Amino acid sequence: GLRLQLRAYAKSTDETKSSARRLSLSRALAVRSYLMDHNISPARVDVRALGSETDRTPLDRVDVVFVN
Repeated sequence: GLRLQLRAYAKSTDETKSSARRLSLSRALAVRSYLMDHNISPARVDVRALGSETDRTPLDRVDVVFVN
């Protein structure tokens, strides 16, 4: 019954929020695809593209969080 939430972050290449968000979305979808290839149902994976909205480093990362 556990779900996964993929929280993706990215540093913008041209200093715009939309560019960072697109890059983080692409990164999160790649992780979701990897999980699907390893028998994780896509219905159990939520994707959140957060761009550069974090104060933690590194900016270029995907956090995997287990949620109920």
